[in-house]
Amino acid sequence: MSSAQTDVQPMEGTRDDKVIARVDNVTLRYGEKIVLEDCSLDVVKGAITCVIGLSGAGKSTILRLLNGLRRPEKGHVYVKGFDICHMPERELIDFRSAIGFAFQFAALLDSMTVGENVALPLHEHTRMAGDEIEETVVATLDSVGLEGTYNMYPSELSGGMLKRAGFARAVVTSPDIVLYDEPTTGLDPIITNLLTDTIKHLRAKLNGTAVVISHDLHSIYMMADYIAMLYEGAIIAYGPTEEIRRSANPIVQQFLQGSEVGPIPV
Repeated sequence: MSSAQTDVQPMEGTRDDKVIARVDNVTLRYGEKIVLEDCSLDVVKGAITCVIGLSGAGKSTILRLLNGLRRPEKGHVYVKGFDICHMPERELIDFRSAIGFAFQFAALLDSMTVGENVALPLHEHTRMAGDEIEETVVATLDSVGLEGTYNMYPSELSGGMLKRAGFARAVVTSPDIVLYDEPTTGLDPIITNLLTDTIKHLRAKLNGTAVVISHDLHSIYMMADYIAMLYEGAIIAYGPTEEIRRSANPIVQQFLQGSEVGPIPV
C-alpha cells in the first residue's frame, strides 16, 4: 500500500480477523434496474468463497464492488478493514494491488506476449527492475502450468491456457484476495478440473483468499469452503459448502438440483 493511503482509516465494526472483505447492506442499480438491494456478504480470510445464482442475478457485480470498479448507491464495501467506497480514486488504484482479478474471458491484450500481459500489474504497482519482473512473471507462469509460454501470443494459446494466463496476471503481485469471474465457463470437464485445481493451488501458494463466481456446481463442490447464493438482489443463503448443500431453503435446493419445479420461476 502506498504511503498516500495512510489517511484512509479502517471503519469501526470491520475489525474482524476472520473477515477480509465485507459487502454491507449494498444497493446498486444499472439504470432503472435494481441489481443488488440490501445485499450483504462476508468473505472469510484464507478461504475460497463461491457465489452462485441465476444468470444475470448480479454475481459479477459483487466482484466489481470488491475491487472498487463499481461503487454502491447505498451501503459500504470493506476490504482489509478499509471502506473502499469512499477511497479517492488515486489511492484505490494503489489499493487494488492487493486484489487480483481474473476476468471471465481472460482479457489479455492480443498485441502483447503472454509474458508482457502478465507483467502489466508489476509495471503498474511496483518498482521492480526489468529483470526482476521477468523472473517473477516466468515463475508465476510456471506456477499455473504455463512453462515456456512467456514469448507466445494469446492467439497461440488454447482456451484453458488463456484462462491460466489470466490467472497468472491476477496473482503475479501476490495479492491478498483473488477474484475469479466464471473461470470454467464453456470449457470441457478435463480443463474445468484443471482450472479448479489451479485455483486451489494458487490460494494455498499465496496463503490468501479467493472469491469465485461460477455456475459449475461440480467445480464449486471441489473447491469451495463457503457458498453464498444470490437471489433477487440479496444473499439468501451463506455458509460452509456442506451446510448449503443440505439447505432446507427451497430456492437453494431448486437451484442446486437444477429442477424446473420450485419457487424459482422458469
